[in-house]
Amino acid sequence: MQKIIHIDMDMFFAAIEIRDNPRLKYTPVVVGGKPNSRGVVATANYEARKYGIRSAMSCMEAYKRCPHCVFVKPQMEKYRDASNAIREIFYSVTDVVEPLSLDEAYLEVTQNKLQESSATRVAEHIKSMIFQKTQLTASAGVASNKFIAKIASDYNKPDGICVVSPQNILAFIHPLSVRKIPGVGKVTYEKLQRLQIKTIANLSLKSLTFLIDNFGKFGVHLYNIARGIDEREVVSQRIRKSYGRENTFENDIVDVEEALIYLKKCCDGVFQAINEQNLRARTITLKIKYHTFQTVTRRFTKNGYFLSSYELYENICSLIKQTEVGVTPIRLAGVSVSGFENDVSQQLHFDF
Repeated sequence: MQKIIHIDMDMFFAAIEIRDNPRLKYTPVVVGGKPNSRGVVATANYEARKYGIRSAMSCMEAYKRCPHCVFVKPQMEKYRDASNAIREIFYSVTDVVEPLSLDEAYLEVTQNKLQESSATRVAEHIKSMIFQKTQLTASAGVASNKFIAKIASDYNKPDGICVVSPQNILAFIHPLSVRKIPGVGKVTYEKLQRLQIKTIANLSLKSLTFLIDNFGKFGVHLYNIARGIDEREVVSQRIRKSYGRENTFENDIVDVEEALIYLKKCCDGVFQAINEQNLRARTITLKIKYHTFQTVTRRFTKNGYFLSSYELYENICSLIKQTEVGVTPIRLAGVSVSGFENDVSQQLHFDF
């Protein structure tokens, strides 16, 4: 039986800002765009969450809910440094680490470098080392599969640990909302509600045939999850299929040159990031969102690989001519690359 730990850092970006500026400790803090702007909240500390502020909310809405909140511009290099330090701790315990983002990861610790048979003690060691090295707290979920471990890591936040033994899995998950199930988005959730399936306990009463009839292949996943079954392994090397940068502007942009200045920075940042990971890409995609909220993408694929940020930018200059930029105001623009070389297995960081 597998022993899996899911580590989730507590309000990661905000925690780093508060660590570096202790005066913010008891103040509502949002890391994201400027107040009263169309930027989004990346992370809010627990003081801000008391006002209903949450990740991905617009900063304008966050400001309305808490005008005295402190808004801090994200400092991604600082967050990556902290993430790298935390990841070093993970790899000091096990080589089987699956990062999900800068602030969370799965660890397979059935066999580990500590020679410790108790996954609970391994999790406690990791949490302790993270705090010693970064002065940041983490929450941990310990279980026999990924689904249960991830749910458990959220159970005793912040700075908590939750252990779910195999015999307690059903008692742990059955009271939970079906919204907690991986892959259940808005549409599936609404359909489950119409079928009077509100909790995982409700779901467990449905037959496999019923779930396949209503949800197709996904019904098999729902059937297994309702029984605490998740056979996914911890994947130690994960390569992103794409890597990109985009931004929602404070004010709509009409001028093509202004848009290109920002897109040049995107090209530089994207190329630097994949170059640091020893990756080469063959496809570039331009993303534009007009002021009407209509989103368009334009894509180009080379026979070979892009070898410089300027080469990326040259193609962006061509792709932008296939849009209405310069005629129709835009609220968002971005660049992404994909089609990575198959034999490169370096882990990419998730960017904000």
